[in-house]
Amino acid sequence: MSFLALERVEKTYPNGTRAVKGVDLAIEEGEFIVLLGPSGCGKTTTLRMIAGLELATGGSIRLAGREVTLAKPSERDVGFVFQFYALYPHLDVAANIGFPLEATGVGRAEREKLVREVAEELDLSHLLARRPRELSGGDQQRVALARAMVRKPAAWLMDEPLGTLDADRRLEMCEFVRARQLRARVTTVYVTHDQEEAMRLADRVVVMSDGLILQDAPPLDVYDEPASLFVARFVGSPGMNFVEGEVRERDGTVRFRPRGAELELAVPRGAKPGPATLGVRAEFVGVVRGDGRATLRGRVKVDEYLGSSRSLHVDTPLGRVVARGDADAPSAVGEEVGLELALDHVRLFDPASGRRLA
Repeated sequence: MSFLALERVEKTYPNGTRAVKGVDLAIEEGEFIVLLGPSGCGKTTTLRMIAGLELATGGSIRLAGREVTLAKPSERDVGFVFQFYALYPHLDVAANIGFPLEATGVGRAEREKLVREVAEELDLSHLLARRPRELSGGDQQRVALARAMVRKPAAWLMDEPLGTLDADRRLEMCEFVRARQLRARVTTVYVTHDQEEAMRLADRVVVMSDGLILQDAPPLDVYDEPASLFVARFVGSPGMNFVEGEVRERDGTVRFRPRGAELELAVPRGAKPGPATLGVRAEFVGVVRGDGRATLRGRVKVDEYLGSSRSLHVDTPLGRVVARGDADAPSAVGEEVGLELALDHVRLFDPASGRRLA
């Protein structure tokens, strides 16, 4: 039996809004799971139901071998980090961090020791005597993290805990959160809409949309083998390039032919003939200069310099295609270039259902 299990969990509000629509999720002890998706997809509601801050209107939740679907938050043994601090304004930083230890009966000496340790790790030692109103937003968020992670509950639940931090501090805090989680082996469920954060932290990424789980897999699989058009579009910067067309058999070879174009591409066997959407990521679209052989040709519309590479937006007979180019090889707007697709990285989807094809 999984350490944390959600079975057909639903949340319907009194006004009829279905925020979560029968979610099944099994998490093993010590795993770091990231719920990823756009605003309104149901990820925070799911997290709050695990914590007991929202009651499920259907299904069941089990944590550490106990049924907790209707249990109070205080009965679930979880540490929760809110998106917006939720610190006690009348307590100083040390007391805020140590509050969950005091509430669970940890002695003063041990409590002070643990507070000092986590404060040092998060560079908060010089702020222990201050009140929350005397801190910046980033410092308040670090205090909220320290408060949740100062003890070892059954699970850590985090709702976009790094959303208010600047880029450098975010990276630093990601490293801290993951390092401490690996050391403590506390089962962790982390909510974010930031895919880079999800990829950096997760053992498994759970992609959600419209109250449903669309894919539950390791980060590499979510990126390379997206289960649907939504996942392929949402994960990645930019998302996948898409071309509408159909799969057909010709001369014993399964091929993809775009609509309105004379181009044909060999595709993996197993794809059934019929309408299909071809997807390929920008890094698997090579740029061919001059008259070199290429799968298709087009004219550069936008050349974005990204530091380590360039993102070329090219208008082709198949529509707009984004390719990754060399950082030191700029292209003029209107310049004709060739594009070569790495067929091993082409993915096919059903345009009606959005699901991945073989």
